[in-house]
Amino acid sequence: MKKAVIATGGKQYIVSEGDLLDIELIQDEKVTKFDVMLLIDGETIKIGTPLVKDVKVKAEIVNQNVKADKVMAIRYKAKKRVHKVRGHRQQHTQIKIVKIA
Repeated sequence: MKKAVIATGGKQYIVSEGDLLDIELIQDEKVTKFDVMLLIDGETIKIGTPLVKDVKVKAEIVNQNVKADKVMAIRYKAKKRVHKVRGHRQQHTQIKIVKIA
């Protein structure tokens, strides 16, 4: 089974063929390709400096604008009757890994 490490959105992910991932929001494209930083193919391991040459991960976008859980930010001052609550939901793109080639 092939596994690869890809980087997108400032994060690194370990992927294999058929995986579903929620990554940072990317532009509206049907098929995307990612560069590989590390490739594991059975007993062989290829480490890139910084990328492995001639190896790409092909993925297709399953769902665009998936929202993550809400993150709450609270500002509170005791005994002053001051509080402020803000929430944020980060948007993600859901992709499916089609092929590691």
